[in-house]
Order: sequence, then C-alpha cells, then structure tokens
Amino acid sequence: MADITHHPMEQLQDLEYCIDSNPPWAETIVLAFQNYILMLGTSVMIPSALVPLMGGSDGDKARVIQTLLFVAGINTLLQALFGTRLPAVIGGSYAYIISIIYIIYDSSLQRIADGHERFIHTMRAIQGALIIASSIQIILGYSQVWGLFSRFFSPLGMAPVVGLVGLGLFQRGFPLLGNCVEIGLPMLLLVIGVSQYLKHVKPLRDVPIFERFPVLICVSIIWIYALILTASGAYHDKPALTQRSCRTDGANLISTAPWFKFPYPLQWGPPTFSAGHSFAMMSAVLVSMVESTAAYKAASRLAIATPPPAYVLSRGIGWQGIGVLLDGLFGTGTGSTVSVENVGLLGLTRVGSRRVVQISAGFMIFFSTLGKFGAVFASIPFPIFAALYCVLFGLVSSVGLSFLQFTNMNCMRNLIITGLSLFLGISIPQFFDEYWTHTRRGLVHTDAGWFNAFLNTIFSSPTTVGLIVAVFLDNTLEVEKSKKDRGMPWWVKFRTFRGDNRNEEFYTLPFNLNRFFPPT
Repeated sequence: MADITHHPMEQLQDLEYCIDSNPPWAETIVLAFQNYILMLGTSVMIPSALVPLMGGSDGDKARVIQTLLFVAGINTLLQALFGTRLPAVIGGSYAYIISIIYIIYDSSLQRIADGHERFIHTMRAIQGALIIASSIQIILGYSQVWGLFSRFFSPLGMAPVVGLVGLGLFQRGFPLLGNCVEIGLPMLLLVIGVSQYLKHVKPLRDVPIFERFPVLICVSIIWIYALILTASGAYHDKPALTQRSCRTDGANLISTAPWFKFPYPLQWGPPTFSAGHSFAMMSAVLVSMVESTAAYKAASRLAIATPPPAYVLSRGIGWQGIGVLLDGLFGTGTGSTVSVENVGLLGLTRVGSRRVVQISAGFMIFFSTLGKFGAVFASIPFPIFAALYCVLFGLVSSVGLSFLQFTNMNCMRNLIITGLSLFLGISIPQFFDEYWTHTRRGLVHTDAGWFNAFLNTIFSSPTTVGLIVAVFLDNTLEVEKSKKDRGMPWWVKFRTFRGDNRNEEFYTLPFNLNRFFPPT
C-alpha cells in the first residue's frame, strides 16, 4: 500500500497551457483552426438530417449550415468573453432534434405541398419555438436559480453526470464510423497513433506537432485517401447509405453553396409562434442546459481551472439562453449547447487556452460568410468525425469519472449511487430510442404531441437522466453523515465566487465589467 502515491489533485498537472496562458501566436492560430474543423461535424450532420425532412433542397441545407456556423461563432465569442469564460465552443445541439421533428411533422405544415414553401414555414415555426423557449435559460441563468440548484451538486453526483455527457453520445461514435469502415477505421487507428504514440516526436524545433495538431494531420491524410477512393469510382453501384457516408462529394455542399452570403436575423421571414411548439422546445432547452453544465465542469478541469462557482455557472447559462435566442432570430434550425468534442480536444492537445477558442470563433464567422470555401471543409465524410468522437467523447467521460478521486469509493452508498446513475443514464435513453420509428416517434405516444416531445426529449438524454438519478439519491441517502464520503469538504469552497482566490483569476469579466456586475 505504501507504493500507492496517487493523491487527489484539484487541478490536472499534465497540461501545457491553462485557461489564461497562451501558446505562441502561430501555434494559437493553427490550434484555433483545428477547433473549427472539429466542430464542423455536428454543424453539418444536424442540418443534413433535418433540412430534407423539412422539404428543403441542397441549397437550403448549405444556407442553414452557413447560418449555424455563423451563430456558433457569435455564441462562442460571447460565452468566452462574458459567460463562463471557459474555453468552450458553443455549437448545434442534438438535444433539440426530437422537439424539432415534432414541429416538422405538425399536420398544418405537412399539408403544404410545395417542398420549399414547407421548408420556409417549418423554419419559421422552429424559430418561434426557439425564441420563446430561450426565455427558460435566460430566466434560470440571470435570476441565479440554476446556481442555487447547483448547491445540490457534489463530486459524487457530478462524476456520473459529466461521464454521461461523453458516454451518452456513443451512437455518434462507432455506429457512424461503421457506415464506412474503410475510411473510419484507419482514421481511428491513425488519430490514436499520432496523438499518443508519436506525441513526443518533435520534427519542428520544440513544437510537438503530433500532439498539438492530431486532428488536422489525421483529417488531412484520411480526407485525401477518401478523395482518391471517390475519384477512382470505388463507390459506384454501392448502397445509398455507403455513398452518403463515404463519398466526398455526396453532400452537394460545394456546388450549392453561394460564394458569399452574410446571414442576418429573420432571413427566412417572420417567425411563427405556437404554444405546443414552444412547450416541446422547452424540454430541449432544459436538456441542453444540463448537458452544458456537465460540459462546463469537464472544460474547467481540462483548462486547469477551478470548477465554475454557482454565480459563474448561472452567468454562462444566461448567455447560453441568449445564444438560443440568436439561433431563433437567425434561423439555424436547431438550438445550441457546448460542443463536447471540442472539450475533449482540450485534453487531447493539452491546451486549455481561452484565446484559442476565441480565435476559432473568428474562423467560424469568417468561413460561414465565404460559402464555397466553408463548403470545401464541410464536405469531409462523417465517418472521419465519428472516429474522432470515439477518442474525444471517451476522454470527456474519463474526466467526469476523475471527480470520484475526491470521494470515498470504499463506501457502499457511493458505489450504488455511481453505478445506478451510470447504468440508468445509458439504459433508459436506449429504451426510449428503441421506440423511435417514422410512425410512432417515441415511447410516450399520447394525443398531445407537445407532451410526447417533452417527455421523450427529457428521457432520451443520458446526461439528464443521470443528473436526476444522481442528484436525487445523493441528496436523500444518509446525507448528513456522508458529507466527507461525498467529497463535500473539497467541493464546498467552489460554490461561491469568493470561496477560492483562484476564481477571480479564471472567471472575472473583461474590461473591468465586474465593477458593474459584481459576483453575488
């Protein structure tokens, strides 16, 4: 036992740059571009799935992708400057898909015969629902209610929740990779080899390029390989799914994207409002709030920062609500949340610098207006991103489980709470997903469509289910005599802004704004 020397550590020591330290400018810019490339996966996947269901054309899809990237850049910049100030990229969210599909299949919209007209009316309905639902995050954030609720969190409760924000996305990993094994599997093996086995090789002076830029290196190599396969006719006469997954020209983004297009508010026309649509969308807003909270906890650890105190967490959720409002005004086709894959990239590159993420927001805005150039990068086949997700989502999951070092895992109470939260967090959403068909669309199937979408969204989210189970059990089972076992002596000082001197260093607002908005 004397040989066991792995004591609990408040901050990770195996990172090169923390939240407020910056790499050299050239390295920073390349790292920022790498973040931009990584977030393209979700930004292309969501519109590619939803726009055809809405009746939109390839041109409409390209325009929605541009808008989503443009607003993601704005939201990322706002969050990094005035929100939590963590190096977290804000992008499109899968949490909104069930609510959006409920709107898409609304009978009043399905009756519209013309495809483009139905797309426009559906987009306006989604916009209206997002605008109304965003008020939930804005109110819960700026009123500090979400911060007050976070007082029920503990290291024991947060470990499975943060773990599930990565593990819960397992369907975006190998199942998508398997749609084109000849591209996805080499990508997975290459990114592991480059980032782990070659990380100490420094062919360019003192810069460990294989550790810093594994995404750019591996994506470039496998993308060229995919281009060669496509050009050589390897996918002629292949099934439609294989062609969509493997071909580099399958999305028709380059040919349909405009050379220059500047997204602007209400570009699809005035939003339309419906109580049912708004109630359905509110469930997605709640889910994205839970998922973002877990992602912020992971990002703080990978940026060598303290866990965000309640005031900072509320401030971030408030700004995220404004981000959802912008999604509704611009018409991105979905809401926004923290990009989990980009959080994982902080650990893979060992760079948690805030400046890198701020500059990556500039790349999102810039390439979203230059349609053709952005479409070139957006044509990267999905299995390449899926291979990256296998590594990055797994890394975020392990960061969540690292919170268990502050708890007593020799205590049966803690073992039960952790195991049950993780198991039900994966099992219940999987059960709900099995009932998702074109005709039924979810386990809850009543005459009230908004009610179906609300419950199906909540219980299809592994992170949300995990939070409900973990926080309830952790705050009702032997609470008083288990404070030390739960890790509360370490955790309690991070509840308030002034509980730890380092909070001011990491989370103080820029431009001396704390004078006008003092921490509460």
